[in-house]
Amino acid sequence: ALAVKFAERQRSAHCLLVKEHQVREGANTAHPPRRTLFVLNVPPYCGPDSLSRLFSRCGHVQSVDVCDKRGSGEKKDKLTSRFFDHKALKGFQVAYVVFRKPAAVQAAKALSQEGPLLISTESHPVKTGISKWIASYEASIVNPKELKAEVDAYMQDYDKKMAEEEAKAAKEEGVPDEEGWVKVTRKGRKPGLPRTEAANLRVLEKEKQKRARKELLNFYAWQHREAKREHIAQLRKKFEEDKQRIALMRAQRKFRPY
Repeated sequence: ALAVKFAERQRSAHCLLVKEHQVREGANTAHPPRRTLFVLNVPPYCGPDSLSRLFSRCGHVQSVDVCDKRGSGEKKDKLTSRFFDHKALKGFQVAYVVFRKPAAVQAAKALSQEGPLLISTESHPVKTGISKWIASYEASIVNPKELKAEVDAYMQDYDKKMAEEEAKAAKEEGVPDEEGWVKVTRKGRKPGLPRTEAANLRVLEKEKQKRARKELLNFYAWQHREAKREHIAQLRKKFEEDKQRIALMRAQRKFRPY
């Protein structure tokens, strides 16, 4: 347990639970064993920069990975986007601190014998309150040129990837696999074309007309039910009148052989 304090004026200390990160031998991991310190109970105000500064006294910190929960340790594709797929972490977190040398992990574990470490200092203050809100708002403002450049680069990579997949599929078309099966793909006389803005508008208009027809059909079905109910009522009324007429004719009937 490593005691830390947010600032000097804070009376009570917070405990970070640290241990050497261990994985199975031969596992493909982004946190190498013997050089990674696993940290639990990381408070929300203690970010990667604060952790790197806290443990830099033990040795050179190569990277700090903060997560909302303990992961499997497998390598994941790092998000290179500055505008998308950013998840705000809430509550207490876990962290993986990777050092350059294994001796730094043992030195970090020995810090528990010292006094509480300060997270926010005069030289490295941690923003809180209104200053943090202002910084978050300024960071949320998007530069249109940078956003356009990132989107264009992503679309170029996507087009390149799709072209490679199409070339690979065309090359493997009609070639049997190891078991002798041939993959059959569906191709018509008119292959699918990418939708343009006008095509999207036509599709939306068709969907709108389809919904309008459905509502109209439902309205006519209600009318049809009402008309059928009224027709049945008229048939019952006529049936009762016919019964009364037949009874009256039977009462007035006389025997006339000639």
